[in-house]
Amino acid sequence: MHLNESEAAGVQDLRVEIDGRALVDGVSLRVPPGRITALIGASGSGKTTTGLALLHEHPPGARVTGEVRVPDGLVGYVPQHPAAVLNPARPIAALLQDIARTQVRHLPRRDRRTAIRDRILRALAQARLHDGETLLHRYPHQLSGGQQQRVVLAQALLTGAGILVADEPTTGQDAVTKQQIADQLAAVAREGIAVLLLSHDLEVVRALADHVHVLRAGRIVESGTPEQLWNRPQHSWTRTLLTSVAPTEPPEGPPVQSTDTETQVGDTASGPAAATAVLRVRSLIARHGRATVLRTPELLLPPGCSAIMGRSGSGKTTLARCLAGLHRSYDGEILLDGVALPRSLRDRTREQLAAVQYVFQDSRAAFDEHRPVLDQVARSAVRLRAAPRTEALAEAERTLHTLGLPGDLVRRRPTELSGGELQRAALARALLARPRVLICDEITSGQDAVTRRSLRTLLAGLVRTHPDLSLVLITHDRDTATLATRIAVLDDGHVVEQGPAGQLLTAPQHPLTAALLQPAPDVGVMSGMRD
Repeated sequence: MHLNESEAAGVQDLRVEIDGRALVDGVSLRVPPGRITALIGASGSGKTTTGLALLHEHPPGARVTGEVRVPDGLVGYVPQHPAAVLNPARPIAALLQDIARTQVRHLPRRDRRTAIRDRILRALAQARLHDGETLLHRYPHQLSGGQQQRVVLAQALLTGAGILVADEPTTGQDAVTKQQIADQLAAVAREGIAVLLLSHDLEVVRALADHVHVLRAGRIVESGTPEQLWNRPQHSWTRTLLTSVAPTEPPEGPPVQSTDTETQVGDTASGPAAATAVLRVRSLIARHGRATVLRTPELLLPPGCSAIMGRSGSGKTTLARCLAGLHRSYDGEILLDGVALPRSLRDRTREQLAAVQYVFQDSRAAFDEHRPVLDQVARSAVRLRAAPRTEALAEAERTLHTLGLPGDLVRRRPTELSGGELQRAALARALLARPRVLICDEITSGQDAVTRRSLRTLLAGLVRTHPDLSLVLITHDRDTATLATRIAVLDDGHVVEQGPAGQLLTAPQHPLTAALLQPAPDVGVMSGMRD
């Protein structure tokens, strides 16, 4: 394919500042058609601000200088948090029809309905939503985070944009879906579309990108091909970033002994594992509307750390929300220390609410942006343990400090904290309830490599310092799963394998488990897609 470099999109000497503080300072880059240009860096380094500049969008009150060049004029955008751009009151079909309808106005009226449907289904297939026709009737909140992300990608593809800004499209995805999305981005570039990839997923960047820029504090500190940066990094921050992907050592503790009943899915569990389980799920059948999305005959969550893995849409988050009382459309039982929990939060006692705490993937959406972080963390102790406000504030400050957040920082509003800092605050807020079970839903996804490793170390420390706590990790990340002593794998709403982590990590029996736990994306395959 012949590429006209003069048609490249890009920015020149871009500076975006708010109240005298530069979010981006002197950034220059080009995004040629048919190529994948990547921006990497820690949270808050300016990646999203730079990407949004191509859409001529800037933070409120920002002062912007420099040049933005977009020859094509039409830019598609896939945001890091897709729920923010999906109307929660409208089904997926209506959201996509609005875009497709603008592209068939030239057709006779009698042909438009069929053309709209064909375009939508083709875009969903391109975005790797092969069950897209089933999902069309659901609302955004009935989709997993990964499914929401691919719906937004389908929206971008429907527009026919010549430039695509992809903000963390593979972050938080399982290994199989990550491979598919990476293949799709490579295919988009092959069609001549310019792709600006903003990502913490360094393995995908290494495999896909033609050129990489490293951002730190709003400035590009180093640029080059993936081969140059990975093999011969020149800047100290680049070296720090690229060496932070090493996995965290799993927490110390006694190994979980395997029994036949532990690894046989669907059988009634018994023996020591069942006797010591903090949470036990029995005959759980969960639904979204009329559609059954989860069937879990038996699942045991013992003290220590357990991981729930599976592809996007496999039912992981639905299972977690059932455990926490956030999803009540299910049959079956969830037992906490042998006592059945009410399905809904509204029917649980204050003690039961405190006992099962949930830390959400999008920590920013879980905080009130107008109130100081310290006050919001302390409220858990006041509301769930009836602690006096003065004592609650002191305990909140101690806990936040233990988790690496100093006093001056936690007195700020959430908008002044990074994503990683807010995740630590969310953990502190949950811990102030003194829970029996702590559910962490993809809290390391969407974070840069340095922050991700820091959060994994923090989670490992929680297991050691809270021996009575059952930590449940909902995760796509193999390195995060290595923190667990027990892993359960979901596929299409069914538990296909569960047992000791060491066993699943070294000798998985189900092919999906093997695919999810592969150490890294297939660099060779993805590199070949762009040649």
